Amino acid sequence: MTQLRDRRPTTALLERRFRLTERGTTIGRELRGGVTTFVAMAYIVLLNPLILGASTDITGARLTIPEVTTATALAAGVMTVLMGLVGNAPLALAAGLGVNGIVAFQLAPTMTWAQAFGLVVLEGVCIVVLAVSGIRERIMNAIPAALKTAISVGIGLYIALVGLVSAGFVTRTPDSAHSTVPVRMGEGGHLVGWPMVVFAIGLLLMIVLMARAVPGAVLISIVVATVIAVIANAVFPGADWGLVAPKLPSTLVAAPNFALFGHVDLFGGFASAGAITATVFLFTLVLSGFFDAMGTITSVCHEAGMTKDGKVAGMGKILLVDGIGAIVGGGTGSAPNTVFLESAAGVGEGARTGLSSVVTGALLGATMLVTPIAAIVPAQAAAPALVVIGGIMMAQCRRIPFQDSDFTIPVFLTMAIVPFTYSITNGVGAGIVSYVVVKLGKGQWREVHWLVAVIAAIFVAYFGIAGIEALAR
Repeated sequence: MTQLRDRRPTTALLERRFRLTERGTTIGRELRGGVTTFVAMAYIVLLNPLILGASTDITGARLTIPEVTTATALAAGVMTVLMGLVGNAPLALAAGLGVNGIVAFQLAPTMTWAQAFGLVVLEGVCIVVLAVSGIRERIMNAIPAALKTAISVGIGLYIALVGLVSAGFVTRTPDSAHSTVPVRMGEGGHLVGWPMVVFAIGLLLMIVLMARAVPGAVLISIVVATVIAVIANAVFPGADWGLVAPKLPSTLVAAPNFALFGHVDLFGGFASAGAITATVFLFTLVLSGFFDAMGTITSVCHEAGMTKDGKVAGMGKILLVDGIGAIVGGGTGSAPNTVFLESAAGVGEGARTGLSSVVTGALLGATMLVTPIAAIVPAQAAAPALVVIGGIMMAQCRRIPFQDSDFTIPVFLTMAIVPFTYSITNGVGAGIVSYVVVKLGKGQWREVHWLVAVIAAIFVAYFGIAGIEALAR
């Protein structure tokens, strides 16, 4: 009887805080949904360190896996709990795939890591200001939907290419008179060695598990591929695994490494990369996080029954937390944190409120204690996730009106130039500039929103920065 009396106040508190009955859910469903979302997205704690750790900054410095793992888990845990408490939505946040590639392969090579994380913090500040002022919706309405979709598709292609290259499935062709293609399959055009076997097994397993809608398909595949890699490396030593050799650590649990926490230089990147280049980088970060989050929030909340007349309940608070996620991501030293589409897995298990997010966030935060495990995972085990997720993002092509001459070439340039030049910024710029030019060429300049025209002008300056600097001398 005493236990029953003790439970009732807790149940009543959760009912008032998360409005469980109103949303048609129970504590049990929320707990189950929170665990399911965690299992579906826990791979990011392993994957984000590999992506950020694969690049060096302008000084040649490289981030270590333990410190990035701690930063990734800390930011994801804090922001997901905050989403549950403030937004009361079954939405989990973590370092965004695609946008973390911008940080690693676009920002870092032109500035220090502290300066790159400073731009991430500024991105979050911009998104928060846009969210609370209502400008975010105006910008969303200004850029044509086809171009927004093309940006997501281009990022998907880019992510897939990064995965193939990091695994060694695609390599650069040495410059010579006999070179006929810029890239090739494997070393010398052939796939050899245990690292390639691990990548192939991990990729095929992930494809099958995802096709069968197995919860946690990405995480399961990474774990299985890592186990195979550890065994292969022990039995057949000497293989080139790249940055991370799959060896068992002396301990599976260790104290978190907070070395990156607060390691931020807000405005130094404008001096290192140049004012125009850094501004375009900042714009690209804002654009990527801006639209990806909106699409994910809308789709997941619709599945959770949180929409009415096409509007999401509590959207203002949700967008505010999403913006804060980028600030926290930069401040902790991970990457902009944004809403994860894998939240839909928890919704499928019955999650309808922020209680499930509190559960997911607590589990994500606990992964800070298992940083040595992340140091076991080789690129060949994690890279399949990039390829598969890139493929999923490609599915958005069905929403692009290729038959419309206003968009045929602009969306193609956006999607193609992103992976071909290894630059999301270049692809976004090419798409927007070419769209404006098409409209001007057809005498339809009145149909171009002034915000889009301003953005196009910024990108024209970006593409011509070398010439502008030469004239300024």
